[in-house]
Amino acid sequence: RTAKPSGPLKVSAGVAAGQLLTPIHPQYPAIALASRTQGTVVVTAIIGTDGRIDSLRVVSGSPLLANAAVEAIRQARYRPWTLNGEPVEVETTINVVFTLDGN
Repeated sequence: RTAKPSGPLKVSAGVAAGQLLTPIHPQYPAIALASRTQGTVVVTAIIGTDGRIDSLRVVSGSPLLANAAVEAIRQARYRPWTLNGEPVEVETTINVVFTLDGN
């Protein structure tokens, strides 16, 4: 019998993206549009055993874009991860890119 991990299993951003069921589509904040702010917001997230986001922490990125990134990620749903057939929570990094081109 294998011991359960002590804390969330760490998975890469690429692996996590492959489990994403609901796309992450942030709304560009009006103040960021007005100031022509763009960039990437990096967020560390814990994804629960049900595939929903349990907790988030902004690691880097513009404060003008951070709230929009967090709100978009909160709406995301993932296919739950399993380890030895048991659902587990995972920790991953999510990058939300804001660009003015194509908006």
